[in-house]
Amino acid sequence: MEVKKDAHPVESLTKDPGVVGEIKRLIHIAPLEKLFNLARAHSLWPLGFGLACCAIEGLMAPQMSRFDISRFGYEVMRATPRQADVMIVAGTVTHKAAPFVVRLYEQMSEPKWVIAVGSCAISGGPFVDSYHVVPGVDKLIPVDVYVPGCPPRPEAVIEAFLMLRDKVKNPKVVELARG
Repeated sequence: MEVKKDAHPVESLTKDPGVVGEIKRLIHIAPLEKLFNLARAHSLWPLGFGLACCAIEGLMAPQMSRFDISRFGYEVMRATPRQADVMIVAGTVTHKAAPFVVRLYEQMSEPKWVIAVGSCAISGGPFVDSYHVVPGVDKLIPVDVYVPGCPPRPEAVIEAFLMLRDKVKNPKVVELARG
């Protein structure tokens, strides 16, 4: 492959003008951490942790051909927390399952993020008044993106991944937008 003499070194790796422009911008005006965040944002490795019915709509349906989350590269659900950096909590978290949720979160390497899928994971859902249900997984671990619904739509789960990608890419911008 022939490289132009006045071409940027990145142009020898890819011809995608969006990627070349983004990398040129980051290299010239941003520290190395921004470049790492760009790489992290486009290589998220989810850990599926389905606890109830939301696992079908929130974890399995987005991987099917109709919704095809693999367009964004998030289809490979890791089986171990040591290989994952995004924990997807889908379903009702009971007090009996709470130590397992926390243990899996603690076993993940930094940086790590959490997506809470479904009403039960977010707030306990219709079972919140029960003695055995944790009123939201955010009482146990920090949650980055919430996907409401009972059951949540697969499109909403894909949107949650895209929101998380934006948060990872530009952490300061997202925090400023929240107020």
